[in-house]
Amino acid sequence: MSHTFDYDVLFIGAGHGSFDGAPALTAAGKRVAFVEEDRVGGTCPNWGCNAKIILEAPAKVLQTIKQSDGVITDTAKIDWPKAMQRKQKIVDGFAPAIRAGMESAGIDFIFGHASFVDEHTVAVGDRQVTADKIVIATGQHSHRLAIPGKEFLHDSKDFLSIPDVPGKMVIIGAGFIGLEAASIMQTAGSQVTVIMRGSEALPAFDKAYSDQLMKHLAAQGVVFIKNSQVQSVEENGSAYTVSTSTGSYPADYVLDATGRIPNTDGLNLDTLGINYDEKGIEVNEFLQTSQPNIYASGDVIKKEQPKLTPTATFESQYIVAHILGEETEAINYPAIAENVFATPRLAKAGVTIAEAKAAPDKYDIVQQQVADDWYRLVDFESAGQRTLIYNKNKQLVGVIEISDKADDVVNALLPAIEFGYTAEQLKRLVTIFPTIGYSALGYLG
Repeated sequence: MSHTFDYDVLFIGAGHGSFDGAPALTAAGKRVAFVEEDRVGGTCPNWGCNAKIILEAPAKVLQTIKQSDGVITDTAKIDWPKAMQRKQKIVDGFAPAIRAGMESAGIDFIFGHASFVDEHTVAVGDRQVTADKIVIATGQHSHRLAIPGKEFLHDSKDFLSIPDVPGKMVIIGAGFIGLEAASIMQTAGSQVTVIMRGSEALPAFDKAYSDQLMKHLAAQGVVFIKNSQVQSVEENGSAYTVSTSTGSYPADYVLDATGRIPNTDGLNLDTLGINYDEKGIEVNEFLQTSQPNIYASGDVIKKEQPKLTPTATFESQYIVAHILGEETEAINYPAIAENVFATPRLAKAGVTIAEAKAAPDKYDIVQQQVADDWYRLVDFESAGQRTLIYNKNKQLVGVIEISDKADDVVNALLPAIEFGYTAEQLKRLVTIFPTIGYSALGYLG
């Protein structure tokens, strides 16, 4: 082990694109450090997935009560300040716990913004730190519309700390963040309007399914304005007016959910000739940048794979294995499951309907109405459709479902998709009954 450098491996960013893999390096005797300019853990634990699901949980319970058709008769509502207090108490524990775990593994933390000096050196404030290998894992930040009144817009980080339920809320954008926020806040008591630049939501999902999700949210009270261009936001006393090409909409809170942008600014990548654009840093099949000793991990990568926490985890573990020489093959991404945390859920994994329709010689498509399954009635579900994609060997290769339990169903089916289980192998699974996993596996084929 050479001591020419301060560290063997330096991670820029201490999120899932780093910390899930890093301890294996110190276990192998490597000297490792993180450079972090904000909270340890990155977006997901502090201002993303974890915070969102904690706030979504009471909304999901309340929506279930509303769907119970009077079986549950007590009046229920969300005490939003208490829900927010609970969220913050849980979230505040993540960063110190992650840091303590990394430090106990022998990993150092350097706080500040990192900027490359050369391929082995980064400047952090007045300090220069050197490393043999460097991993860029800086993640993404929220896009902000460049319109008059942009200072009145809030991003997803702001939203996940919203102090109270606004009477009227306008959400700009109908992607994951926009629809999840709409589902939570409409259930919590806000009147939500979603402004859509086009006519389709959730471009990563089959249109028929994303349309169904919008239909269900609309039935709950969410208003969707399609093919509308936001022009400005004006302050109107203590409220706001969102002016668009289709009209003006009053709001007490405006969420800009128009996407996320990779964090490449200020890294001084141009000096090293590292290729990147507005979609992220370009990497090869080993997740190396154009400088072979510099890798990129997580949401900052320009890639076709979904930019999700589990994807970043997979990448960080791959990079560590590659650095240690334990992995010499190109990264082989598994089937990656995606889910919209609305009520109902919308989840998918594997081969898509569009891919299957484009190759009928390879795939068979099976449609199922799962809302009529007796077990779905137990929790008062009112929506349910599933599409299964099989190859010609009758192995499951893809699934998409809309239902209140779609996330659990796709998780249950994911091993079959990833490992190519046959019908005979699936029959060997004697699962717990009655559960959603039993139901999901029982209706394959």
